[in-house]
Amino acid sequence: MKRPLAMCLNGRHLLLFLALITTTLALVNAPPSGLSALPPGEARVARVTNYVQLLHPVRAPRRASVNDIVDQETVVRTGKDSRAELTFSGQTIVRSAAHTAFDFSHGTRGLNLKVGAALVQAPKDANGATIHMGDVSGAVTGTTVMIDYHPSVYKFLVLEGTGRLYRPRHLGDSILVNAGQMVIGNPDSAISDPVDVDIGRFIATSRLITDFPPLPSEKSILAESQRQKREKSKKTLIDTNLVIFGGGTQVSLVDQGQTDTTNRTTAAPVTPHRASNLSPQAAPGPQ
Repeated sequence: MKRPLAMCLNGRHLLLFLALITTTLALVNAPPSGLSALPPGEARVARVTNYVQLLHPVRAPRRASVNDIVDQETVVRTGKDSRAELTFSGQTIVRSAAHTAFDFSHGTRGLNLKVGAALVQAPKDANGATIHMGDVSGAVTGTTVMIDYHPSVYKFLVLEGTGRLYRPRHLGDSILVNAGQMVIGNPDSAISDPVDVDIGRFIATSRLITDFPPLPSEKSILAESQRQKREKSKKTLIDTNLVIFGGGTQVSLVDQGQTDTTNRTTAAPVTPHRASNLSPQAAPGPQ
């Protein structure tokens, strides 16, 4: 017995409709190109400014280009006036300043900053990131941090979220660092208490912010900056004219005009401090 023509057409239309729905859902749920599709042990070069090298222990060194795949143990090294951005599985972002070298193992669970400065943004739904700076490590999830490391000094600044700073071989030497706080110290010494840093002035001068497209966490960072402004209006936070230059720990007193015109690659922004704590402190220099 033959089916009516109308029933055949309706059935065919139903199949086409279901196929269209399936295809649409697949496109909507597809991960961003080159990000979540990456294996945990690889990263993709998203942006390159000037001279960036990829140094592998076995293969010949080569100059980095956008969309290059970087595997474990490859050292990413930036030259003078150079910067790079790498993306990992889970959309974790790592940006390197000039004169910086880092590699990684186990994906973002082992980011090794050998020297220089970097920004790390680890989304809440990612696996998190662990950053090693000599004998000091920082663990972040749902957090954006700026880190600076040289053999005798490190700086760990949280722009949004909360990070944990610790020394792996020293039980109990650990501290939580909240948004707008920074720890500065010697990697061979006990971790000091965090101090307050002006987020708004920092992001306005850091080239790892201003020379790149907005971070996915931009709204959270701006919200923390607005929170600090409210605290300043209530005199909970008080501005100082203290800066720290380059990769060192020496705090310098400058006038406002000098602070506004100092080279952005070597000087820190003016920092606030808590009204209840008048100890002069300073932020890591913008990179």
